[in-house]
Amino acid sequence: MKFLVILQQQNAAGGGNWSFLLMMLLIFVVMYFFMIRPQQKKQKELVQFRNSLKKGDKVVTVGGIYGVVTEIKDKYVLMEVDNNVKLRVDKSSIVKDITDVPAK
Repeated sequence: MKFLVILQQQNAAGGGNWSFLLMMLLIFVVMYFFMIRPQQKKQKELVQFRNSLKKGDKVVTVGGIYGVVTEIKDKYVLMEVDNNVKLRVDKSSIVKDITDVPAK
């Protein structure tokens, strides 16, 4: 509490550099915890999901194509979207698993 009083006294005397630096630091801390950190966590979960894909998983691509994984390689996944219709898609284009979603 005394620290804030000292900062306010310096601001009144023309020494507003400390309050400016404190405010900028506070802005960066808030940005980190509300924007950067959640995005990094989401990206880690997505990479972990893509690395844990296995044959028979039902997935959706970025373009909205639903399919079942039939083959997995390092860079791509072979998906069956219909009977005898298979698509080779990049592993990075798979966004979510729909195994638990009930069919309508």
